[in-house]
Amino acid sequence: MKQEKLLKAFPGYIALLLVVVAVGFALWEVLLGHIVWFFIILFFIILSLPGFIIVNPNESKVLVLFGAYKGTIKNNGFWWVNPFMVKKNISLRARNLDSEPIKVNDKLGNPIMIGVVMVWKVEDTFKASFDVDDYTLFVDIQNEAAIRKLAGQFPYDNLEDEKAHLTLRSSSEEVNEMLEKEITERLSIAGIKVVEARINYLAYAKEIAGAMLKRQQAEAIISARRKIVEGAVSMVEMALEEMSQKNIIELDDERKANMVSNLMVVLTADKDVSPVLNTGSLY
Repeated sequence: MKQEKLLKAFPGYIALLLVVVAVGFALWEVLLGHIVWFFIILFFIILSLPGFIIVNPNESKVLVLFGAYKGTIKNNGFWWVNPFMVKKNISLRARNLDSEPIKVNDKLGNPIMIGVVMVWKVEDTFKASFDVDDYTLFVDIQNEAAIRKLAGQFPYDNLEDEKAHLTLRSSSEEVNEMLEKEITERLSIAGIKVVEARINYLAYAKEIAGAMLKRQQAEAIISARRKIVEGAVSMVEMALEEMSQKNIIELDDERKANMVSNLMVVLTADKDVSPVLNTGSLY
């Protein structure tokens, strides 16, 4: 397989100076009456003009002569090459790809919307020019293919799969590293270097977004209630222990049960508790 070959071109200013000298020589031949030589020299001057090229910073020229790849000029400046060469501009600048969110299925089959932002640039001009038909279109298609493959390997979150160590929502750094590696492998055939790739949009698809939101809210409520109950039990236990150690009051099992019941209601209620004052004795 061929690789990129850097071509050292002839300095354009020297070539331009030679053209000016040739023009002067042609005019001199006219003065001498050598019209034939004038037209011959003029023909070669016109023929050499397409050989002048300008390479701007972070750009390159891929040169092909009669179907044969001759090399790439990456040094910016003013140059002269064989005028019969076909010159193809390839930008070496970094480019951004902000893909539109696409609908894919995660590992559990849930439809999700996912989008990726990527920074890339051409590293091998030969591969970008001749190994793929259109390297910009190739980047777009392979980027989408990598997204679909990655999304199918992990669940959106661990609500349904509690044993999942990596999820699309919570394991952003690990998932982004795997995404960048996957895209890099796919784009290497086109000589593309991936500078950075990461997920910039992630959400459930519209048809299940409402149901999943309710489920997440229910999970959050259950988790919060569990913490409240754990704290309430600890506080009740501490209260009974403090009262017993300090001999504040002697409570039998029935009174302890009533006290525990009242404290649990007060501590775990989601609304303010209205106290009931007892003016007499319960016993």
